[in-house]
Amino acid sequence: MAATKGLYIEARIRADMDELWERTQDPAEHRRWDLRFTSIDYLPKAAGEPQRFRYATRVLPFLTVAGTGVSAGEKHRPDGTRTSALRFSSPHPLSLLKDGSGYWRYVPDGDGVRFLTGYDYTPRWGRFGEVADRLVFRPLMGWATAWSFDRLRLWLEEDITPRRSLVRWLTEALLRVFLIAGLLGAFGGLPYAVILWALPWLGYGVALVPLIAVPLLLFMPPLPHTPAARRCRRVPSVRTAPALLAALPTPKDL
Repeated sequence: MAATKGLYIEARIRADMDELWERTQDPAEHRRWDLRFTSIDYLPKAAGEPQRFRYATRVLPFLTVAGTGVSAGEKHRPDGTRTSALRFSSPHPLSLLKDGSGYWRYVPDGDGVRFLTGYDYTPRWGRFGEVADRLVFRPLMGWATAWSFDRLRLWLEEDITPRRSLVRWLTEALLRVFLIAGLLGAFGGLPYAVILWALPWLGYGVALVPLIAVPLLLFMPPLPHTPAARRCRRVPSVRTAPALLAALPTPKDL
């Protein structure tokens, strides 16, 4: 795997462990909240083998990239935690992700669960792919994972379905864009020029409005029931991959 910094995301979710396990391990439930996947389907397997799966992601309206993977889980551990691990690969030439691996941990924490993931992958397209991944794709993947984890949290804690979460996020984002565009238009056009000409002392004071309001609209926290990547922890206290991951074969070995 390339010498890159792996991704880590952690969310604390006030929910029952079994319910969280179901929402994350059932492919039909998983694809509802995880922004990274359009479809996830289990493939037939023999008894005793790891679970194979096929996944697809719609990158653009006319472009879907797909791949395969293998996963395994530990639902009953002596310390009360649970773990699942996976390896994946995509032969699609337009997929920046060539292959990778990762894990999920479920750690009981008072009235909730610390749900965390660590994963990494190898980009394709040579040097160009490495640069594109470091500057654009890897930060985007980290954001999408964290946003999806908070979307899952809202589903379990507040009974806000993933679809409603997406609508809330889009509505709030569009509202911010319209307000910013309105401020810039109002204070950068003819109305402001008239104020500045007629009342210079007032005009310069009014000029502070967009300078204050625009940064606030850009960086103010989302509403409590709107998914937000910033609510998730992105730096681990200890990064240790489970032994289960080392025992998994690569998808092409099955």
